[in-house]
Amino acid sequence: LTVSLILVVSAMVLAVAGAVPLGSWAAVRHRRADGIAVSALSQVGVAVPNFLAGMLLVAAFALGLGWLPANSWMPPAYDPLQFLSHLILPVTALAAVQAAVMTRYVRTSVLEIMGQDWMRTARAKGLSRFQALVRHGLRNAALPVLTVTGIQLTTLVVGAVVIEQVFVIPGIGSELIEAVTTRDLLTVQSVVMLLAMITLTVNFVVDLLYLSLIHI
Repeated sequence: LTVSLILVVSAMVLAVAGAVPLGSWAAVRHRRADGIAVSALSQVGVAVPNFLAGMLLVAAFALGLGWLPANSWMPPAYDPLQFLSHLILPVTALAAVQAAVMTRYVRTSVLEIMGQDWMRTARAKGLSRFQALVRHGLRNAALPVLTVTGIQLTTLVVGAVVIEQVFVIPGIGSELIEAVTTRDLLTVQSVVMLLAMITLTVNFVVDLLYLSLIHI
């Protein structure tokens, strides 16, 4: 579970860090060539499954360039540098697809916010489009995006099952696949129950964050 959580949390942080600026840029520049290009790339990313992204990354950066290891896992306490080198490809494979999905949602949410009367009022007071978005728009745009982030976080847990098989990582997904193969019903039930508990916990935390954003 610790290995899987490292993968999932790292991938979600990377996905959010990429999706928020890209989605906002695509919304602000939605009639320009660069905004259209970001939107088109995110649409392509949505269509790419995690395992395919993982195999393409392995082919490019592990087999082709030889920069990173293709598979296996290194505990962080044993060798931090090796741990990071083994973490980059699986986390990127997980984050790339999720970032594409979230970029679409951020773009839609920001576009909707930019059409509100109070945003036009902020522009009329002398703020630029980006200033109005940063000061007044992002908090309101974050409400639907936060809900989607919670859903995508639980999706990442499931996606990690496939990525762990591609990169030979000993996470909870590998444990589940092995238990299914050996017909270990008790382990399968335990892992499924654990995944359900994680999903409920994530939804609860998202609800709390939603309330905190409303009252800021």
